[in-house]
Amino acid sequence: PQLEIFANDVKCTHGATIGQLEDEQLFYLRARGINVETARDMLIYAFASDVIARIKVEPIRARMHEMIHERLQAERR
Repeated sequence: PQLEIFANDVKCTHGATIGQLEDEQLFYLRARGINVETARDMLIYAFASDVIARIKVEPIRARMHEMIHERLQAERR
């Protein structure tokens, strides 16, 4: 959903960070010899990295990268 109110110059947007990984992306990585778990983790990390890169405070950005890495490792166990 998106709301734009021009009279007061107010804009509001909404997005979601859920969804399925695209089969074509997984296929591309799998066709290059990457196992399905690693391919999945790479795609999730790439998505998260795009968002994390916008964080201006370096210690927070670094910690977020660590947290994503830790979460992906925990899911493999």
